[in-house]
Amino acid sequence: MAKVAQRIVPDDLQPDALRVELTELGDAFRDYQRRPEPDLAVLAELHDRKARAFALWADVTGDASLREEADRAAAAARTTREMDAHRQGVPAGADGPLVERLLTRGQGVHLRTVLEHVRADSPLPEAQGRLAVLMITLRAARAGTGNVTGQDLSGWLQGDAERVLQALADAGWLVLPEDVTPDDALTARPEEPTQVMVPTLVPTRPRPFFFGKVTRARLSGWAQQVVGDRKLRKRKAGPATRLLAVCTAAHSRPDGYLGGTAEDGSGAGEGLALDTVASFCGLRPEDVAEHAALLVAAGWLEEDADTAGGLLRGQLAERVLPLSGLL
Repeated sequence: MAKVAQRIVPDDLQPDALRVELTELGDAFRDYQRRPEPDLAVLAELHDRKARAFALWADVTGDASLREEADRAAAAARTTREMDAHRQGVPAGADGPLVERLLTRGQGVHLRTVLEHVRADSPLPEAQGRLAVLMITLRAARAGTGNVTGQDLSGWLQGDAERVLQALADAGWLVLPEDVTPDDALTARPEEPTQVMVPTLVPTRPRPFFFGKVTRARLSGWAQQVVGDRKLRKRKAGPATRLLAVCTAAHSRPDGYLGGTAEDGSGAGEGLALDTVASFCGLRPEDVAEHAALLVAAGWLEEDADTAGGLLRGQLAERVLPLSGLL
């Protein structure tokens, strides 16, 4: 008795080619489940075959539930191919090389949730404080506590780290261990990091976001890679410029354009609202253009970036595409 997707394939089903295809398809799905490792490309093709076969089966029998099953299989094929693209890399262009992404699309969604939380709830308005809040939030996102070293703090904030840490502690946003001063934290070595606490992220309180430890580590690593970008360091980019790099990468499509798809059908991104970008970066909207120009000079954004019409428009440079937030 042949079966596929928990359905029995009738022995007298016509046309005969459909009966054979459904029988072989059931065997193929069972063989796939016995694979030691998944192969999403193979699975997507199986879903495609199922969508075609069940659509024909629905036409032959008039069974509406078979049509629904065909539609679900077609959707599963699209989703599976998208997952495979994220794992294997998304084409940079029609004939371009595959781009190995640091984040999946789902992780990009979590990242933007964190960035909006920082934008709306940072206790310090200036860029230095916002950068520290972002990086420490990503360290403490799950447990409410996270480890930082002097090298971390100095890399993020250069000579302003002690003042910013003290300001965050004075505001009650950050709690240092007993008998540990901001100056002590600046001398903490990797083998003995300082464990800081962010009370608003402690699990016993309402949580602003939810994700697993793998995602937390991936998001923190992503932010560290952006903030520590070699060309940004070479240009001595300040906290506001680094935050703009974070914002542009997080809010870009796989092709690097900023924002969602433009309504004019040009293929370019719709852009990012200057007011929102400025708020996240601790800037005035009229100052965003200056920092965008610094990102162009550092090879982070392409040359045609602009801030006309209250929007930041542009595209990530090819070297930055692995860091796209995959809008």
